[in-house]
Amino acid sequence: MHRTSGILLHPTSLPGPFGIGDLGHSARRFVDFLEAAGQGLWQMLPLGPTGYGESPYQCTSAFAGNPFLISPELLVDAGWLDPDDLDVPDFWSDQVDFHAVIPWKRALIARAVHAFQEHASETDREDYLLFRRAHADWLDDFALYHALKVHHGHRPWTEWRADLARREPEALARWSKSHARELDAQRLIQYFFFTQWSGLRAYANSRGVRLIGDMPIFVAHDSSEVWTHREWFQLDEAGHPTVVAGVPPDYFSATGQRWGNPLYDWPKVAADGYSFWVQRLRRVLELVDLVRIDHFRGFAGYWEIPAAEETAVNGRWMPGPGMALFDALRATLGEGLPLIAEDLGVITEDVEALRDGLDLPGMAILQFGFEDTEGGFGRSSFLPHNHRSSLAVYTGTHDNNTLLGWWALRDSETRHNAMLYLNSDGSEIHWDFIRSALGSVAALALFPMQDVLGLAEACMNRPGTSEGNWLWRYRDDMLTDDAAERLRVLSRIYGRLPYPI
Repeated sequence: MHRTSGILLHPTSLPGPFGIGDLGHSARRFVDFLEAAGQGLWQMLPLGPTGYGESPYQCTSAFAGNPFLISPELLVDAGWLDPDDLDVPDFWSDQVDFHAVIPWKRALIARAVHAFQEHASETDREDYLLFRRAHADWLDDFALYHALKVHHGHRPWTEWRADLARREPEALARWSKSHARELDAQRLIQYFFFTQWSGLRAYANSRGVRLIGDMPIFVAHDSSEVWTHREWFQLDEAGHPTVVAGVPPDYFSATGQRWGNPLYDWPKVAADGYSFWVQRLRRVLELVDLVRIDHFRGFAGYWEIPAAEETAVNGRWMPGPGMALFDALRATLGEGLPLIAEDLGVITEDVEALRDGLDLPGMAILQFGFEDTEGGFGRSSFLPHNHRSSLAVYTGTHDNNTLLGWWALRDSETRHNAMLYLNSDGSEIHWDFIRSALGSVAALALFPMQDVLGLAEACMNRPGTSEGNWLWRYRDDMLTDDAAERLRVLSRIYGRLPYPI
């Protein structure tokens, strides 16, 4: 693992006129900024189609791409839209207004699909056919799931017509035959996404930028995978979860976090040779160069919450699959799995043993180092003098307040300790944190874009809340040459300029 650094930014936060960031020209401009700033990593959140609350951690597929990340400009470049189609409403520039963006972009993509279906050349159709063959292990199931979801007014699959919800073969065959064009439309949308993504990844890699993806341990209940493989999850006869995922009370919430994802029936997943996980990781690694596994501790032990509970307080720890899962992954995908273990929260010896047995880097959050003062300041493992080389250090994550927002809420003692530790007067505390992360012995150093820009009111997510998340975007004029040069100088000083790919 080369010593390098980078920026955490989800593509929805990119600027542009279309109401939401996408995979088009603004994404390439951001790659150019990373190259100029001497940054070798671009970390993102999960890229799947979002479901409840537009959270990227509640996707309707573990394999499909988010259609709202498809670039209208690139659809024009490809010939599937005319420039006149881009009659853009007056969208917000610094936030995503999902209520306005979603119907507009759905209609735009539908026009592109229609154009392909009616006017694609033989070469285009052959390329599309190759895509379908390459992704056959998930694409048809997802296309059927999503077309049915649209047909049922986007309601969860447990509320569909009973024979379709139960996946009765004759019912699915009849429906698929009578809705063949809708199924083709869903496959084409994924073709657009993956074609654009491949172009972006090639562009990033050509400029020395590696992409870091994010893979949640759990999947959403209302997803193609749960509908298709009910046997892998702990569900009742009607398809509803009997127990759900979350974490007990912690730093973020006094009542814990009740995520609501169905829990795996791990013995049945194991009996299937962990095929879902092998397929899932293989597909993610076709998109990115490294993968952060969210909630890594759940592989050692996970918090099981009865589905009837409204909070995460009344749960219990249950054993996860442990090394057996990763043995199956390594047997198929190779020994050196390019993973980052998100090992935050209640971390016990079995979690550390699993992480270290796999030789995976964990995570350290600098903000936590100045709050974790049990036993006296300076003992926290999150502080740089306690770091190890097999580590990814972050100034904060998508779940943290921005550094300036966090700083504004600190008491005088925390501020005093931080300024003393960082040799700082506090006037540019975000840059002092960035410099400290870059100077760490940790192999990887990453910063949310909000911290690089020095923003205070720009949270991406507030754990434990369901409103107002995943909205933040930056504006084009915020990417300055001064910020790029400052990052590059610091990255050079601390030996983090990227290696060629």
